[in-house]
Amino acid sequence: MKSCAASAPSSTANLGPGYDVFGLALDALQDIVKITKAAGKDGRIDITMFSDVKIPAEAESNSAGLVIKRMAKEFGIGDNLKVEVRKGVPAGYGMGSSAASAAAAAVAFNRLYNLKIPKNKLVEYAAEGEIASAGAKHYDNVSASLLGGFIVSSILPGKQVPEFIRIEPPKDLVLVVAVPSIPVPAKKTEVARSVLPKEVPLKSVVHNVSGASTIVAGFALKDVDVIARGINDVIVEPARKHLIPGYDSVRSHALEAGALAVTISGAGPSMIAFLKTSKKAKKVAAAMAAGFKEAGVQCRTFTCRPSNGSRVV
Repeated sequence: MKSCAASAPSSTANLGPGYDVFGLALDALQDIVKITKAAGKDGRIDITMFSDVKIPAEAESNSAGLVIKRMAKEFGIGDNLKVEVRKGVPAGYGMGSSAASAAAAAVAFNRLYNLKIPKNKLVEYAAEGEIASAGAKHYDNVSASLLGGFIVSSILPGKQVPEFIRIEPPKDLVLVVAVPSIPVPAKKTEVARSVLPKEVPLKSVVHNVSGASTIVAGFALKDVDVIARGINDVIVEPARKHLIPGYDSVRSHALEAGALAVTISGAGPSMIAFLKTSKKAKKVAAAMAAGFKEAGVQCRTFTCRPSNGSRVV
């Protein structure tokens, strides 16, 4: 039977002030989705999950399944399909887990049926998968996971879907991600959004716009120091940090150990440090682990670099 598999990397979103706009693909971990044509044309999608945690396998509640359903409907494909999802990205920890499965599913389906969909359009299909975890489409993680590199989701007036601007990251950018071993709610993203302020002072908006602009300039200039100078969010991060035990200790320890900047990865609870070269990566990783330990929390750390995005495997 004909089949196709694709992998998609983990990602981080926001990068401090770039809430819902910035995404960065990370080569730390990956998801693999394999789609196989099965006998019959009832449009049935059978999903098998290979994961350390329980994730719904029904197509209507699964990020890969939602993507495949949408694409099959839009292209009039009624084949029965068997789908295998191998989870490498931990679900619910701010590393783009649902986005990785969704991106891999879109790439695999596109190749299986030789649809030749442009990558930017594939991001729109992949965003369908975010409904499973976040209750709505979000483009920051899926755009990064599918396209790779640093992505700006450009939301233009009158457009229903953002346009995606990809910038190749600096070669010497190194990231350290600390993933705390704490329970997270099933709809963690919704919870993380629920604590955000409804109104913010104009001076805070100006601060974040300045920081976000500095980050984009840093990526364009291929300058890690400039990127790091922009990573200082005064709107979203202060509202969310209480959801992460040890946040202040992790951040301060990482900076003392040589990190150029530290922020929450996506909606958390993982935290991510930005470094120039890997020289201090081990020291920063140990410092972040020590910060979580002070709060009575164990964590895993990953030293990684930006990823090139999804690919057929």
